[in-house]
Amino acid sequence: MPKTSDTTDDRSEERRGGAGSVQSVDRAVSVLEILAKLGEAGVTEISEELGVHKSTAFRILGVLENRGLVEQERDRGKYYLGAGVLRLAGAAAIRLDISQEGQPVCRALAEDTGETANIAVLDGDAAVNIMQARGSAAVTAYNWLGRRTPLHATASGKVLLAHLPRERRETLVTRKLPRFTENTLTTAAGVREQLTAALADGYACTSEELEIGLNAVAAPVRAHDGAVIGALGVSGPAYRMERELLPELAERSAKAAAELSRRMGYAG
Repeated sequence: MPKTSDTTDDRSEERRGGAGSVQSVDRAVSVLEILAKLGEAGVTEISEELGVHKSTAFRILGVLENRGLVEQERDRGKYYLGAGVLRLAGAAAIRLDISQEGQPVCRALAEDTGETANIAVLDGDAAVNIMQARGSAAVTAYNWLGRRTPLHATASGKVLLAHLPRERRETLVTRKLPRFTENTLTTAAGVREQLTAALADGYACTSEELEIGLNAVAAPVRAHDGAVIGALGVSGPAYRMERELLPELAERSAKAAAELSRRMGYAG
């Protein structure tokens, strides 16, 4: 691939706008792939592989190094994949593992309760549902899979939020919280009270806080080291999952979550 001058690259990307940004991302990913293939490489090797000027390759490596995705051997100047890649890979592996191990547990919980069972994981500032199973009473065809839901207004979200490090939790709790129904908690004090209860009880509940007519319960799923990596629970119509029944359904969810935690290697 012929090299282009660094100045030409920059001007071309400025003219292309969004297309240039996409090209930069593509080049950054290519650098990671090159290092995965070669094990280590210098700026010259990487620039030749990419077909760009050395200064362009150096800037890309600088960004990746700042993010911890690549590291450099100071004495030889070689670059190699950094611990940040392992962190991302580990997060992906956990999500894959919980999906695989969670299938039979999620189905069993749906059969036990008759409602829709879901497994959710943290995705930035929201909970995302990665698995769903419908029980015999769940006549609705609503699909929660892949849907990102607010942490403060869902049972799964409250579980995940409650187990975050204090500083991160406070950042999310003290920001402006959107209201979805008249029952949605939108004050930091109110959410904190719910999170304290979730930690004490071992589960969280919501009563028409995300949608009118929808109630839910959820309990934490733990990895081998005890870290909370997901939430398992059930949701259903408020007329069937009445408030007084939520603690019992939550206890069932907690037992199922404990079983999934055991399958994930947690011995506690």
